[in-house]
Amino acid sequence: MESLFVFTSAPSTCSYLPDQQWALTYEMVARITPTEYQERLKTGWRRFGFSLFKPTCPACTACQPLRVPVASFKPDRSQRRCLAANDGDVKLVIGLPEVTDEKLDLYDRFHSYQHEHIGWSDHGPKNASDYAESFVDNPFVTQEWCYYLGEKLVGVGFVDNFPEGLSAIYFFHDPAERHRSLGTFNVLSIIRTAVQWNLPHVYLGYFVEGCRSLEYKARFRPNEALGAGGEWKAFREG
Repeated sequence: MESLFVFTSAPSTCSYLPDQQWALTYEMVARITPTEYQERLKTGWRRFGFSLFKPTCPACTACQPLRVPVASFKPDRSQRRCLAANDGDVKLVIGLPEVTDEKLDLYDRFHSYQHEHIGWSDHGPKNASDYAESFVDNPFVTQEWCYYLGEKLVGVGFVDNFPEGLSAIYFFHDPAERHRSLGTFNVLSIIRTAVQWNLPHVYLGYFVEGCRSLEYKARFRPNEALGAGGEWKAFREG
């Protein structure tokens, strides 16, 4: 790994829990291998592009890294309905990330809906350069998971593949197809693929109690959370 610099942001209003202050420690890297990043991931770090980050909030520990041990995972009734509704209709194509007008439009429509209905901050349209910096330019090979309904692109996710598992980086989808629960279908697809590839874990990022956009992660059970002592422990049982 070649680290360029490390810095911690000043405390500000948390985007997940508005009554809290958050701060993130960032590390910009020029290069990092999948195995090196895997070790960071196991200690609570995440990344977008070449930027690694980890919450270092002054008075809050609500962000809990979550992972699913795929060998023991069992979909609940709602998740089984999601699989039944989408399997056979929605096609998954795994490839390398790239910028297209179709993906930019889908990303903008997703964020516009989340802003209007969920309360996300409004960032305005994503341009090709910003999109590439977030999702396409990576220090190692990252997978792009595209979901199609017929010829129509309805979802895009980004996944890291490591010797010990898969990591879900980000996912956005067509708001007009929200009845399909494509976010849930994406995670179920990642778990199913990890089983097929004999990988033990799927990392889902941060779970935050009280944050509507992140609480869903704990529904994939059983799961494990990273404790304050640095050990992964059973969190929500099946």
